[in-house]
Amino acid sequence: MKNSILSICCIMLGALSKGQTSSLGGGGVASTYCNPINIDYGYSPIPNFSEWGRHRATADPVIVTYKGDYYLFSTNQWGYWWSSDMLNWNFVSKKFLRPWNNAFDELCAPAVGIIGDTMLVFGSTYTSNFSVWMSTNPKANDWKPLVDSFDIGGWDPSFFTDDDGRLYLYNGSSNKFPMYGIELNRKSMQPYGTRKEMYILEPWRFGWQRFGEHMDNTFLDPFIEGSHMTKYKEKYYLQYGAPGTEFSGYADGLLVGNSPLGNFEAQSDPLSIKVGGFVRGAGHGATFQDKFGQFWHISTTVISVKNTFERRLGVWPTGFDKNDVMFCNTTFGDYPHYIPSKSIDGSNYGANGKSPYFTGWMLLNYNKPVQVSSTLGGYHPNNAVDELAKTYWSATSANKGEWIQTDLGNVSTVNAIQINYADQDISFPKAMDSIFLGKTSGLYHQYKMYYSVDGKKWNVLVDKSDNKKDVPHDYVELAKPVQARFIKLENIQMPAGKFAISGLRIFGNGNAVAPKVVEGFIVLRTEKDKRSAFIKWKPADDAFAYNIYYGTSADKLYTSIMVHGNNEYWMKAMDSQKPYYYCIEAINENGTSERTKVIKVD
Repeated sequence: MKNSILSICCIMLGALSKGQTSSLGGGGVASTYCNPINIDYGYSPIPNFSEWGRHRATADPVIVTYKGDYYLFSTNQWGYWWSSDMLNWNFVSKKFLRPWNNAFDELCAPAVGIIGDTMLVFGSTYTSNFSVWMSTNPKANDWKPLVDSFDIGGWDPSFFTDDDGRLYLYNGSSNKFPMYGIELNRKSMQPYGTRKEMYILEPWRFGWQRFGEHMDNTFLDPFIEGSHMTKYKEKYYLQYGAPGTEFSGYADGLLVGNSPLGNFEAQSDPLSIKVGGFVRGAGHGATFQDKFGQFWHISTTVISVKNTFERRLGVWPTGFDKNDVMFCNTTFGDYPHYIPSKSIDGSNYGANGKSPYFTGWMLLNYNKPVQVSSTLGGYHPNNAVDELAKTYWSATSANKGEWIQTDLGNVSTVNAIQINYADQDISFPKAMDSIFLGKTSGLYHQYKMYYSVDGKKWNVLVDKSDNKKDVPHDYVELAKPVQARFIKLENIQMPAGKFAISGLRIFGNGNAVAPKVVEGFIVLRTEKDKRSAFIKWKPADDAFAYNIYYGTSADKLYTSIMVHGNNEYWMKAMDSQKPYYYCIEAINENGTSERTKVIKVD
């Protein structure tokens, strides 16, 4: 769930369903989504009296399918969501209080399970005072305690019901103790026997498990947390988060076994990890199946500027290859992707092919020229186009008419826009504000976007002047692509704080040539510490970023690192006991180069 010192969190999600009519982009058909997921993230319930002030926060997601709908639960949101299509999410206000106590008590890193026709919900607790709730009609907010006090408790819990109906609980969030598992009586919720150790981290072997932003074992040992079990065929795939929620390398590791309680074999590389790009981190998540039987993984992504626990959500295509190896594709994971569809087979695609869910729409305005109406202090305009969620531009006010304009460099095909708002000088009326602010109703953004080929004649691109929804990471797929060089975003209404943007991201095609194959690619593995390697390549004039692919099998390069504006990288995430395989591709506004020949590194 999290790791250092404090244990509080938050979450939510929203994905887009193919063929659904969208209010975005003037009523076109929305068939794509873009991470971070755009839903009304609540403001942090974590007390924070520093100069940074209020901020949105979310983490620790779980989605389950139940009676034909998707249900999303998250930490400290004072409710949950359901959706019939993964596009339109309906919030249900519910504080899962103890039946005998109306004091503040909220779901943190919740476990959600299905037993027969019943949904179970249980929040993290170190005591036996938290109820396990049950419902056969969660859409109507109809809940009652299955047990008033769950005797064994557990932090970062997760439920798993096997094909034979037997119920299991996994839990653990510690940098000292392992993750545990135990079987439960599905009626009484009493444990059978004592809990069993599932796994304890091995940072001495697996480089990615090392604590710190740069996997450098700083002031704390790594944390294991966020368990989740997936069964595929006759194998059990137990997932866990590590090494720390505030780091770009936050990931979900993977254990594979032949029974629900092990023994398990640790896989060399994480199931989900995303250390580069605009969206970073892919830890403490959950795997679920869509209505078409395809697998997806939802996980926590990292901002951690206003507070360690300032986080968002990402959703990644997931599946199993022909050898039953589980993979999660985060490559171009913060670019537009198609939502679930009958027409897309997301299973068994090869390591050297692009995900069938990736649209191929490229980022058009990385570090391109920016003009703005005003600038607050050191929150510079180019922070809005630097592909770093941690940095942002802020205007001096939230007044109607504040604006930001990005120059694509040449006339390009624009397919979609993502507007990532930042939190600057957030405040609320006293009646709404408290240290436990959490979910706040009645918030919304309003804006207009314009496009131009010459910077003189402008046309309306998106009109949300009447919008009444809170859209902190608004994503707009245009009903029809447009040709444009300049895109301008003009503020009308902010829900709180100043008009501030961490990422104004324009997607499409630059109407030019994709980059050439990268030259001079080398990987030098360190002799004293096989977990690390120095990677270098010849810089390309026709590229602004690169994807480095790697894995322990030449035909299973399921993991990648996106590097912007550099031609070297310190790799610190390897399994010291295994040889590795690497290749690289270049990226620009028009597409990607061919990948280089795969090289082996002993």
